[in-house]
Amino acid sequence: MMINIDELKFDDKGLIPAIVVDAVTKRVLTLAYMNKESLRISMEKELTCFWSRSRQELWLKGETSGNYQHIVSITADCDKDALVVMVEPEGPACHLGTTSCFENPVYQSEERHEFSYEGLMELIKGRKTDKKEGSYTTYLFEKGLDKILKKVGEESTEVIIAAKAEDRNETVYEIADLAYHVMVLMIEAGISLEDIHRELASRHVIDHKVKQEKMTK
Repeated sequence: MMINIDELKFDDKGLIPAIVVDAVTKRVLTLAYMNKESLRISMEKELTCFWSRSRQELWLKGETSGNYQHIVSITADCDKDALVVMVEPEGPACHLGTTSCFENPVYQSEERHEFSYEGLMELIKGRKTDKKEGSYTTYLFEKGLDKILKKVGEESTEVIIAAKAEDRNETVYEIADLAYHVMVLMIEAGISLEDIHRELASRHVIDHKVKQEKMTK
């Protein structure tokens, strides 16, 4: 159930922190502040609008730069004193021209490593542009499309065999192999994760409309 703006807890300056996150990559883009007016504008326009604490004025993100942030959803935390704003960005979030404002590492565990599909895609892409001797990924790119397609076919078969045997662990292992080889194919074909996300998102909308039509008949 949606909550009312009046239920949110703004600070003594009438502001509430808004953590802006890329709806596709789930990467934190920036931390900004909203007041009631900017939040209402954001919801009406479905574009992020903030309160600039330095300029003491409303700030529609992208109005001068063109880097608009299209809002997917806004969610309040358990105390209702902070917001997470999921967006589809039209360019970099940071005024320095970077995708995210959070680009300066402070600490990284030596034992734990953050995984993301975007990071894996970048690693795979790097094996294509900057070939590394002994790299299996580089080997696939050097062999070309036919080799990559052959591996995708082989891994698809392995998934079917494992799933048919109802071996969960083996199925997970083979699906991971298939996903990796499909990502190699995507890089080779110039297809991005965002392309797939948009396609799946469009199908979700269509499916939702079809269900609605069936319910009304």
